[in-house]
Amino acid sequence: MKNIKIEIKWAILFSIMGLIWMLLEKWSGLHSTYIDYHLYLTNLFAIPAIIVMVFALQNKKKSFYNEQMSYKQGLVSGIILSMIIALISPLTQWITSFIITPEYFPNVVKRSVELGYYATLEEAEANFNYKNYAIQGAIGALIMGIATTAIAMIFIRTKNPKIHF
Repeated sequence: MKNIKIEIKWAILFSIMGLIWMLLEKWSGLHSTYIDYHLYLTNLFAIPAIIVMVFALQNKKKSFYNEQMSYKQGLVSGIILSMIIALISPLTQWITSFIITPEYFPNVVKRSVELGYYATLEEAEANFNYKNYAIQGAIGALIMGIATTAIAMIFIRTKNPKIHF
């Protein structure tokens, strides 16, 4: 357990950051008044998400590996971190869907039908609901976390490891 203490800490920080992002989206009107822009602007979450993943990997390198972390060690750490985030994501989606912004799904369902993305409310409701978002969030967290780690570790890994005799 102490081997993944850093990953657990950063997964919790990542999840809190995600909830704060949802609050910012709600407060800025992206879940209501400006819902037409949500599809595009929500993707900006990738910026702080990548930054947090990089900080987590750097923290692991410094605190656990004493500045000597191989690509493989970092990749394993990032995969573990991504798995923990993916496991937490249904909870953060529940908090978002039912506490932070319960009006989001009704608003996006209504607007997607108005714009013709879906022919009926039922079709839109089949797509925009907690269950779908929880599944997509968990899978997305895992895939994007691993991809981010794979790229970030090219730069974070120790390039010339010190040899200890």
